[in-house]
Amino acid sequence: MSHRVLIIGAGGVGRVVTHKCAQLPEVFGEIMLASRNQAKCDGIAAELKRPIQTAAVDADQASEVAALLRRFKPEVVIHVALPYQDLAIMDACLEAGVHYIDTANYEPRDVAKFEYHWQWAYQERFAKAGLTALLGCGFDPGVTNVYTAYALKHHFSRVDTLDIIDCNAGDHGKAFATNFNPEINLREVTANGRYWENGAWVETKPLEIKRSFSFPEGIGPKNIYCLYHEELESLTKHIPMRRARFWMTFGDAYIKHMEVLVNVGMTRIDPVLHKGVPIIPIEFLKTLLPEPGTLGPDTKGKTCIGNWIEGQGKDGKPLRYYVYNICDHQDCYRETNSQGVSYTTGVPAMIAAKQLLTNPAEYRQAGVWNLEQLNPDPFMADLNAHGLPWVETWPQQPLPGEPS
Repeated sequence: MSHRVLIIGAGGVGRVVTHKCAQLPEVFGEIMLASRNQAKCDGIAAELKRPIQTAAVDADQASEVAALLRRFKPEVVIHVALPYQDLAIMDACLEAGVHYIDTANYEPRDVAKFEYHWQWAYQERFAKAGLTALLGCGFDPGVTNVYTAYALKHHFSRVDTLDIIDCNAGDHGKAFATNFNPEINLREVTANGRYWENGAWVETKPLEIKRSFSFPEGIGPKNIYCLYHEELESLTKHIPMRRARFWMTFGDAYIKHMEVLVNVGMTRIDPVLHKGVPIIPIEFLKTLLPEPGTLGPDTKGKTCIGNWIEGQGKDGKPLRYYVYNICDHQDCYRETNSQGVSYTTGVPAMIAAKQLLTNPAEYRQAGVWNLEQLNPDPFMADLNAHGLPWVETWPQQPLPGEPS
């Protein structure tokens, strides 16, 4: 049985989701791609080997999204536009009776603070409506949540520490560019970091904690920095653990550019007057920077995202475990016209929709859910089948910087 899906967002991730859904006509029989700029949707549609519908929609307006849902009548919305729009699209789904999937949790436009509590508050409304909302269905969050649930189900009786390590070892050849939405990326990186330890959040200054980690499959050693990422909030809520941290790689040139932009006020999110006109500096900066969706042809190298988990194995003995995925930017571009960062986010969003539509007993429960709350096995199988194969290892040495 094939199904009808609406994809909202025509950036790099939206392009990947659309390509991957189009590859599975037996699941996604009818596809519509919508964004504020319909011409971008038409451009993506022209890349495909099968026809899809496109539309213009202002995703800030719940009533406008609901009207589109009533007209097209999809079973599920895959929202890969801006996280500011999560709540408006969830409201529209409730109004029109449509299931909901996103890849990033809600954050207010005027406060650099992304948390799940705004969306978790929809639990009763979605449950009462008999609808499903699957939150954070990209790679991190998303696959990293599934990795954790899979490790607990198959290898661990208790998780003590979780370290999620995200490496983009690609080179796009630009002096400075971000690999996903610049506004969201810069807000995330310039905010104070925090990690979970002994039942409380420990706050750090931006990029204060630095380590070196040697990545597998020829990537080699890279500097990793501890920062806050949204899956830590849901994972520590749903799975008991002593400590949980998130790490991301940044090159020295990237950090130097970041420092300058922060120092001159270009990452500010509050309005300033310029010649009598209010502008938000970070939004203006986004206009100046390369569009992430255009980086694919020139980006070379690999991504490596994985979970380093330590705890007690099923046999009661100490266990150390590292599960990861490697993606090649050029392979991703050849398949979907997008670089690896968009690919690793878009593929899991498609998988979440596939599971919701074809595996309702496990993935279509009424209410609002994070992926670690669901059975990880079918999702892990689909990762292998649809372009994000994973590798399990059992390291003998501790995470760099940790005691033996």
